[in-house]
Amino acid sequence: MKRIFTSTNFIFLLLSANILVYLFNSQKALSVILTSKNYLLEMLSILPPILILIGLFEVWVPKSVIEKAMGQASKIKGIFISFIVGTAAMGPLYVAFPIGTSLLRKGASLLNVSIFLCVWASIKIPMILFEIKFLGFDFAGLRLALTIPCIVAISLLLNMILNRSINHEKI
Repeated sequence: MKRIFTSTNFIFLLLSANILVYLFNSQKALSVILTSKNYLLEMLSILPPILILIGLFEVWVPKSVIEKAMGQASKIKGIFISFIVGTAAMGPLYVAFPIGTSLLRKGASLLNVSIFLCVWASIKIPMILFEIKFLGFDFAGLRLALTIPCIVAISLLLNMILNRSINHEKI
């Protein structure tokens, strides 16, 4: 099957959209370009060190360690580890995706990787501390009490759907 949506097509689409915006409002188009430049520079400052660390992780951490800690047979222990690692992680969410890919390659289950990604996106220790300080302990506790079961439910559903589609592709 031919890939229609390549990175070159995506860049062309973005440039076309920016030209269209420029035709109607040149000031907005300039703002879009400056914002894009700022995000690109931010990503270029964060991603190379992360990719180096992922490369070291790939080489230094044996596959058996990840399979034992977060693999299919890890059950509750793997879920707990996914929560701890996701909560303690720092950085923007786009850093988590290469880490998740590396975990999958090392033998982590899809369930545990999806929990890790959801936790990274929604529950971090500094965020919880800020919530407690500015919104109160009751709010932070209620949000955690609602978020944690939702993360597990979403991850279980995702795991079920994707495993079913993978099994259908093998047939």
